[in-house]
Amino acid sequence: MPARAPRPDDTERLRQFKAEFFKALAHPARIAILEFLRGGPRSVGEIQALIGVPGSSISQQLAVLRSRGIVVPERAGTTIRYHVADPEIYALLDAARRIFYGHLSDSADLLRLVEAEAEAVAIST
Repeated sequence: MPARAPRPDDTERLRQFKAEFFKALAHPARIAILEFLRGGPRSVGEIQALIGVPGSSISQQLAVLRSRGIVVPERAGTTIRYHVADPEIYALLDAARRIFYGHLSDSADLLRLVEAEAEAVAIST
């Protein structure tokens, strides 16, 4: 099947898709769920026990992740277990952790400078 010619709004549609994808990651509970799923498929009950929030909240967060294709359900008998659709999500989370570490390290360095400056001022007064 031949590729269709790009439309003028394709670039904006792609940006919107990316924004919606990142919005799906923009909640602490969803990040926690993904971190727990790194260990393998989990049920809502297992995720609830690990995170410590109500099952209804876990279900809502999973629905957001499902809507963006980040997690997929898998039935095992009467239990539905969730797993990450594409393990590359972990590479993304790992890259974000490295970026955050860099920012936090810079902030820690600045904090040490402020503390040193405060000590110097205290000693000179």
